[in-house]
Amino acid sequence: MSLSYESAGVNYDLLDAFKRACQRAAKTTSGLLRDHGYAEPATTRGESAYLMEAPDHYLAHVEEGLGTKNLVADAVYAATGKNFYGEIAIDAVATIVNDLATCGALPISVAMHAAVGDSAWFADAPRMEALVAGWAEGCRQAGAVWGGGETPTLRGIVNAETIVLAGSAVGRIAPKNLRITGEVRDGDSIVFLASSGVQTNGLSLCRLIADRLPRGYQTPLGHGDPRSYGEALLAPSVIYVAFVRECQRRGLRLNYASHVTGHGWRKLMRLEEPFVYEITQPRAAPPLFRFLEEAGPIARREMYATFNQGVGFAACVGPDATEAVLKAAKDAGYDAWLAGRVRKEGGRKAVVVPSLGITFEADTLQVR
Repeated sequence: MSLSYESAGVNYDLLDAFKRACQRAAKTTSGLLRDHGYAEPATTRGESAYLMEAPDHYLAHVEEGLGTKNLVADAVYAATGKNFYGEIAIDAVATIVNDLATCGALPISVAMHAAVGDSAWFADAPRMEALVAGWAEGCRQAGAVWGGGETPTLRGIVNAETIVLAGSAVGRIAPKNLRITGEVRDGDSIVFLASSGVQTNGLSLCRLIADRLPRGYQTPLGHGDPRSYGEALLAPSVIYVAFVRECQRRGLRLNYASHVTGHGWRKLMRLEEPFVYEITQPRAAPPLFRFLEEAGPIARREMYATFNQGVGFAACVGPDATEAVLKAAKDAGYDAWLAGRVRKEGGRKAVVVPSLGITFEADTLQVR
């Protein structure tokens, strides 16, 4: 029987219902911004970053968590002695600042939240030092200061052997015309930027698969990749801030941007206005994803509904700007390509991948 994300304990329908309830309640507090000289832009709720508007700039705020990827690092550390906590820290920073960049905000300050069940977790000096060094490196890659953090000991809530990593960031958009507003048009190009692997999403399902493998995380990945399954999962996430910064520096307009994390390729249609996002040039899934699909087994549609399948960030750009945006991405060090087009089909919202026979309609993504 094929596995799904829900079989690993993750039910997006329940999570998204909670998120929508939070958005409704949070909206009732928006008027309090006036006391601070800010206002809430009409379309910020339901996006990856929350915006606050001033006369000459926007502030952006994001709170994000790593999820369960550190449990993979723990298992690999125990079995092999290889310490991936530097990579794990970069992952945590990446998931925060990549969300922030989707609106055009460049991160200014990043804060760490590191909760443990027992303060003895920090007694492992190599692991602790790798975590600290990795967090600082992630901030450097994002161009942001590490501003502070919190290290609660939550006995009875967090397991004594584990750490929960999360954090927040504040960013700024100035001048205001650098904001990525969601002004997508019929005929826009869809540009994909490659991921390093699963990055920070779908790890609960990846861990379930590891539990079923005789060699667990030490299983050879195959498909032409010399790494073990665990090593491939622990590749550090790509930080995409420099892509957005370089486009701004060159005066290139991004009409919309998506951080491809939870909900897989469904996240491409996060924008409220209905469009059809047709992916005509999907690349072959990287070896790690082919391994996951076979080892689960996981149905092809479920793979694209859960994992990024080799795509970490996506941008919608005007046709005339496509080549310049691709060059900016590549000059900034990213692997980027033209993946498809945006179509206006009345009120239809969908992600369509014709060559794979996969279609996700609007009802498969309910984050607003």
